[in-house]
Amino acid sequence: MFHINNKVPQTGTTIFSTMSALAQQLNALNLSQGFPNFAPPPSLIQALQDATAQGYNQYPLGDGLPALREQVCQIFKQRNPQLNLDPNQEVTITSGATIALHCAIQAFIQAGDEVIVFDPSYDSYAPSIALVGAKAIHVHLQAPHFSVDWQKVKDAISPKTRMIIVNTPHNPTGAIWSKQDWFNLIEIIEKHNIMVLSDEVYEHLVFDQKQHYSALDFPKLRDRSMVVGSFGKSFHVTGWKTGYCTASPKIMQAFRQVYQFASFCGVAPVQVALSQFMQQHPEHLAQLASFYQAKRDLFLQGLKEARFTYTTSQGTYFQTLDYSQIQPHLNDVEMCQYLAEQHKIVAIPLSAFYKKPPQQLRLLRFCFAKQNSTLQHATEILATC
Repeated sequence: MFHINNKVPQTGTTIFSTMSALAQQLNALNLSQGFPNFAPPPSLIQALQDATAQGYNQYPLGDGLPALREQVCQIFKQRNPQLNLDPNQEVTITSGATIALHCAIQAFIQAGDEVIVFDPSYDSYAPSIALVGAKAIHVHLQAPHFSVDWQKVKDAISPKTRMIIVNTPHNPTGAIWSKQDWFNLIEIIEKHNIMVLSDEVYEHLVFDQKQHYSALDFPKLRDRSMVVGSFGKSFHVTGWKTGYCTASPKIMQAFRQVYQFASFCGVAPVQVALSQFMQQHPEHLAQLASFYQAKRDLFLQGLKEARFTYTTSQGTYFQTLDYSQIQPHLNDVEMCQYLAEQHKIVAIPLSAFYKKPPQQLRLLRFCFAKQNSTLQHATEILATC
């Protein structure tokens, strides 16, 4: 008898797809999945049209368009003038950030290894770890600010630990790592054979004059870290599925050996358009934090009369809201269903980002990467809950 041996039998449809489908089914306002509902810059769209018309429609270099790799290097150098990346040996353009994260895990993690993941965590980490026969060790961040308990990290390390996955700015909570957080990580792992995979896709979305620190900013982490970024998040084009991975030459060589068989290359005209737009409009990234901070503030201002409570998001385009004063008897999945059915607004339950969520978790994640009119409508709805 034929038998299917599923490598990740516990993994179903992602919560993002589920909640977006619910929003469509109920014709509800969708603040669940993290994508803008406004247009990208017109000149970026024009650059894509020009690239296709000019014939950039065949396979590009597998490592990515050189001009776009150079733009990635400039991003890091503008933030840290001491950091000089080699675009040829230390940067790879990928067909999205998720596949970069997946390939990084496939390249370095073996069956039986352990990888430390901070919960709540992006939902692709654990399945990618499971697919190589390794084990994700889940360490809870500390609510309400979702900071790291470094003693728990120390306790989680074993002789099998080979990687720690960092996510800053953090999806889903909007927390960011301070310089001291990185120093604490270095102190713990510098005597161990442990790599760092740093998911920094919201690197440009850091608010209130705070600073984003990358794993590559720290010399003691340079030779053991990979950083993953996303053009989709930064340029309002999530459907273009274009990201990047940066690492030291030795690590990057091993990463590329895996990536070439997972995707081979990114989309040629998209890479041309992004590189041209970044060269011609450096102000876009410089203004991105203030652009999204204004949307965060508009969203929170509209909730002043609501019964939701919150810790203000420090980064990303997500805001968590605590509904304990509204429907405390409902768990977060039930609360999302209630909001969708009774108030026609859809969010993401925070429990979806945990392996074992805390019992009293009463938090929902809302995306504020929306038109101002959408945010105003959302807060009018939430104020009536």
